[in-house]
Amino acid sequence: MDFVNKIRQYIISNNLLKDGADVIVGLSGGADSTALLKVLLTLGYRCTAVHCNFHLRGAESDRDQQFVTELCSRLGIRLEVCHYDTESYARQHGISIEMAARELRYADFNRIMQERQASAVCIAHHRDDSVETLLLNLIRGTGLRGLTGIKPVNGNIIRPLLCVSRTEIEQWLTETGQPYVTDSTNLETDYTRNKIRNQLLPLMRTINPDADNAINTTSQHLQQAYTVYNDAMDQARVRVSDGNIISIPELKRLPSPQAFLFELLSPLGFNSAQINDVWASVDSQPGTRFLSATHQIIKGRDNFTISPVSEVDSTYMTVSLTPGTAVTLPDGRRLTVSSAPAGTPISHDPSTATFDAAQLTDSTVTIRRWHEGDRFVPFGMKGSKLVSDLLTDCKVSPACRENQLVATMGNDIIWVLGIRSSNRHRVSSRTATQLILTLA
Repeated sequence: MDFVNKIRQYIISNNLLKDGADVIVGLSGGADSTALLKVLLTLGYRCTAVHCNFHLRGAESDRDQQFVTELCSRLGIRLEVCHYDTESYARQHGISIEMAARELRYADFNRIMQERQASAVCIAHHRDDSVETLLLNLIRGTGLRGLTGIKPVNGNIIRPLLCVSRTEIEQWLTETGQPYVTDSTNLETDYTRNKIRNQLLPLMRTINPDADNAINTTSQHLQQAYTVYNDAMDQARVRVSDGNIISIPELKRLPSPQAFLFELLSPLGFNSAQINDVWASVDSQPGTRFLSATHQIIKGRDNFTISPVSEVDSTYMTVSLTPGTAVTLPDGRRLTVSSAPAGTPISHDPSTATFDAAQLTDSTVTIRRWHEGDRFVPFGMKGSKLVSDLLTDCKVSPACRENQLVATMGNDIIWVLGIRSSNRHRVSSRTATQLILTLA
């Protein structure tokens, strides 16, 4: 089956679009989105292209805009260009550059779709993106849901290219003589996804040359299994929870209480360690409290009560680990990010935390208040320690203790700000680049 017909069959089998539908196409000018636009036009869909200029790559951003302008003019289709001050938006909202770009583009995709009365927004995610997402979620520990890969439909967003690989896309463009632009940041290894793409997957292919297909097939099986699993969880919710009340006797009767708690509590911001502590407390005395960024759980005699904690919201923010980042924390202090080469002397000032950049598994860090039950491995120790015990050992006053901030990556605390960093990400003789967080 040739490239275009393969995508045609995928659209039909997944009921993505009706013949001749009006669609919005996200067009960056890269190989994936260029191929998506050309294929949809070939299949008879009426396309409006949307190009987002985030103004993050100087001349490259202008080059991309010029390319898509000329491409759409040659194809005779409507193009809308959206301009953003992405860095300012990220600073104002306390989020990473990647998250800012995502929020900005999807807001405009949906706006333009409504204005044009289009059927859907078509995005150029392909099979390799889905494989990378699965591996990224596996590393972060997001649970079964995160191992199901990228879905072909998510609300108004559809992804017709999930049936083809990046290699197939580039080969088809070459065969048809269609040029495209290349984002130089895709060739770098500064971000976790690019490390998976450029380092981890090539290594996996040395073990199994068909590793991508094998992972993708596993993802499809997990999607089917997750449907069954989700139905079982919905039935368990009816028996175990009544609104914001979890019945402990009914919870104990489940075949896997911890799995149920994970599905119920992880969307509320509770990490795996906290959820394990909630389960461990089922036979303890009433009154124990567990706190996430947005919710609290209070242990009663025969139940857990979940309620929102709005006042905690202001202490929860995401910070990019790109060197040069500088943000103001909820407590008024300034946090800056920098890097240094191997061998640079390490500061022992508690207001500075130095890490092995290669040991950090994400491109962002979350800053929040510490929670009861939080654990981490302090620098210089092999075993974990309760943050509450560390604060007691360091004689932190009650007022400061309540507002103590921690930096987390996934489920790991990497720094109790101004007190102690984690031993898991320490600089060693193998460190090539140091990543440094500094409070002022």
